[in-house]
Amino acid sequence: MNNITSKAINAIRMLSADAIQKATSGHPGLPLGAAPMAYELWANHMTHNPQNPKFFNRDRFVLSAGHGSMLLYSLLHLFGYGLDMEEIKNFRQLNSKTPGHPEYGHTIGVETTTGPLGQGVANAVGMAIAESMLAARFNKDGFNIVDHYTYVIAGDGCMMEGIQYEAASLAGTLKLGKLIVLYDSNNISIEGNIDLAFHEDVAARHKAQGWDIQYVKDGNNLEELSKAINAAKAVKDKPSLIVVKTQIGYGSPLAGTHDCHGSPLGEENIKKTREFLGWNYEPFEIPSEIYEHYKNLAKRGIDAEERWNNLVQKYKEQYPQEYNEFMGMLENKIPELEKIESLWDFADKPDATRNSSGIVLNKLADILPNLIGGSADLSPSTKTYLKNKGSYSADNRAGRNLHFGVREHAMAAICNGIYLHGGFNVLCSTFFVFSDYMKNAIRLSALMDIPVIYVLTHDSIGVGEDGPTHQPIEHLIALRAIPNLKVFRPADGRETTAAYINALSGTSPSAIVLSRQNLLQLNTDGRDALKGGYILSDCDGESDVILMASGSEVEVILKAQELLKEQGIKSRVVSMPCMEVFDAQSQEYKERVLPDHIRARVAVEAGSSYSWHKYTGLDGKVLGVDSFGASAPAKQLFELYGLTAQNAADAAKELLKK
Repeated sequence: MNNITSKAINAIRMLSADAIQKATSGHPGLPLGAAPMAYELWANHMTHNPQNPKFFNRDRFVLSAGHGSMLLYSLLHLFGYGLDMEEIKNFRQLNSKTPGHPEYGHTIGVETTTGPLGQGVANAVGMAIAESMLAARFNKDGFNIVDHYTYVIAGDGCMMEGIQYEAASLAGTLKLGKLIVLYDSNNISIEGNIDLAFHEDVAARHKAQGWDIQYVKDGNNLEELSKAINAAKAVKDKPSLIVVKTQIGYGSPLAGTHDCHGSPLGEENIKKTREFLGWNYEPFEIPSEIYEHYKNLAKRGIDAEERWNNLVQKYKEQYPQEYNEFMGMLENKIPELEKIESLWDFADKPDATRNSSGIVLNKLADILPNLIGGSADLSPSTKTYLKNKGSYSADNRAGRNLHFGVREHAMAAICNGIYLHGGFNVLCSTFFVFSDYMKNAIRLSALMDIPVIYVLTHDSIGVGEDGPTHQPIEHLIALRAIPNLKVFRPADGRETTAAYINALSGTSPSAIVLSRQNLLQLNTDGRDALKGGYILSDCDGESDVILMASGSEVEVILKAQELLKEQGIKSRVVSMPCMEVFDAQSQEYKERVLPDHIRARVAVEAGSSYSWHKYTGLDGKVLGVDSFGASAPAKQLFELYGLTAQNAADAAKELLKK
């Protein structure tokens, strides 16, 4: 290793250590140990252009071990991405561009939000899937306009997580040859040596899952690293794992111990690290020749983008139709779906909203060429299979139906990666009760503000005989508690259409929660449901009581309205398919739907009652399910838990007596 290269790597190390020391918090061990592999990858193998971080044909880089965020921030700063030194100095401080873990959309050059371990590997699987799908659809002989790799740096903690097992298994099955994971194997976690809890042969496991394996015995050996990366790139029919043996905290007195995993080195140890590395500069001081070195390295990416732009221009001339389709998918322009009448057309007969969802999805798939999706081995039940669109596999990269197997957590995180890559609108599905397995990935969708769609069927005790293990109770409130997630529970086909239109037209993720049992088709055109909540049925003059519900319970309160009318009680029925969308409406609209002065309010929902109190207030009543369900026919269960029209009417009458 020549002197300038050595100094360039040590610049990453010391910039990271100094920032963590100044913040008095952070994880210096990974940047100190993994700096050589990150440098070799970014400097000599990865295609990226700091002048245009969104250059489409760039290689994607994911730091799955997100706690080592200063490694990534140092790279972005030194390569000239515009992350200036003040931001480095403000690491982990309020409003800085250098938060404790990398955040997509917040810091330039960050491809995905990481921190929950293993998530980044699954995101990267999604990115590799997206690359292969676009390549299959648009590449022509001599015109590989989609041709890039996805790289990951992951640590021991990532390899312990179940989501990584799930994602790695699927990646091997799909033979994702452009996915390369560099495993920072230093045998240390927060609690100490990983032998305390993790004693498996990670390479052997990946080999069994269908991965190619490379080894780098010395993580400081750039020649060995380069050889391994090149060998991995040469393998076209398998994802690659490069096992890189490193020393956590390399160069510091705490090297090789868990003491440098998640705490600053301390002033005295920082001083000794400087001495060991021969870094004779003050904190945050980077000599000009290092900046110049990185500037020269960055030219490779600038040249790569120029070559790609020229290739795309020739592609446009030779394949104008495909070019327009390609750009249309990248730009992801959604037509005015609300105005397409066929989307609102349903037969006037009872049907499960999961069936309505399947009808809408297949219509949308014909309208939107970049709509793809799949399920965790449940598409016959969730009704999410896109007919005549083919199944994506190692043998058919152009298929639009994804088969994730029984891997809910990885499925959700993979879909995040697919969307982040660009080019697709993506959905995934399973039974609602299994959304618990997906929760962390759904949360990250919301944090990143990306419109992944989660289709969750079998939404309540209406599942019936399958019993309490499969009957969601607390799940609606759990998802409604996630900031920036829209949770739809439509009551019929047209409300289901409204849910999809809203989901596709926004930027935040959506959960569309659907029934197994048949529901009545409501006597509306469905468009009012785009506002999240609306007056479904009103009375003459001012109402005495407001009845509210979502999903299958809307028909319950419609019947309750009839019972009350027979007794001379005026009521208004409000359907609330999405609380988050309703809450975002104007105050004037919300007051029109739910007038403040009408205090007698009853809400009915086949799930936990907690969500509804903000609408019913202290004077109102919520009929819900605040215990686990039971195994019995659905009709019996609704009666058992009091979710009936008569109970709703009786509750209304009791409120009016107060």
